[in-house]
Amino acid sequence: MRAARNPTRPQTLDYIEALIGDFIELHGDRRYGDDGAIIAGMGWFQGNPVAIAGHQRGRSTVERLRRNFGKPFPEGYRKAARIFDLASRFNLPVITFIDTQGAEPGIGAEQRGQSEAIAASLEAMARIEAPVAACVIGEGGSGGALAIGVGNVVLMQENACYSVITPEGCAAILWREAGPEKVADAARALKLTAADLLALGVIDEVVPEPSGGAHREPAAAIAAVGEAIGRHLRRLRKLSPADLRKARGRKFGAMGAPFLSGGVEKRGRIK
Repeated sequence: MRAARNPTRPQTLDYIEALIGDFIELHGDRRYGDDGAIIAGMGWFQGNPVAIAGHQRGRSTVERLRRNFGKPFPEGYRKAARIFDLASRFNLPVITFIDTQGAEPGIGAEQRGQSEAIAASLEAMARIEAPVAACVIGEGGSGGALAIGVGNVVLMQENACYSVITPEGCAAILWREAGPEKVADAARALKLTAADLLALGVIDEVVPEPSGGAHREPAAAIAAVGEAIGRHLRRLRKLSPADLRKARGRKFGAMGAPFLSGGVEKRGRIK
């Protein structure tokens, strides 16, 4: 968890700067406004046009406040859905970068339709008839992460984490305390590591990180993610639009089957 949350870990804009050429960022949801926690736009990846969406936490205090610490409001997910619709219309491969503790839970977000916006983004991704590569590059939390994570292939960096809730939130709900011991128990039970999620079929590939984490050698970490994305997109481009959409549906429909059938050791359950 510490490596996944390291503030110097590469973020979406770092990946875009290194991997995407001629990136054009789009703003706004055409309903309320723009959300800095979601970066969305179009550019070129390895010589091909692509659509991009990703979380951006920010680094300086000013930027973190402007981007709400990477916790998107409804307008952020509606902006992402705009990009997904355009990608489907023009048959553009989609690349997403996941790095958020979760969607903004405040009153304003609820008043503006947070749950509906997340659902609409999920639906838009499910309907895309082009290849979709989703990459967990830091912390993937709850529906705020899944909203841009419905990919034909889901990649995850070695030290990233991905779960339905943060260990602190889980511990606070179950035991009404978030001390180090309970948080550690919750983290084990949530099976949020890349190795656990690969075994459960939630992700498709673990992308290795430099020794000590992606923040130690950002260029190498970004290059490894870029190589994995390119390799999978080349494979997915061979499928028809209809087959891409169907394969995505089958993939998410089958998630968790190894655990439910007893194929994965059922340890770490919360007692």
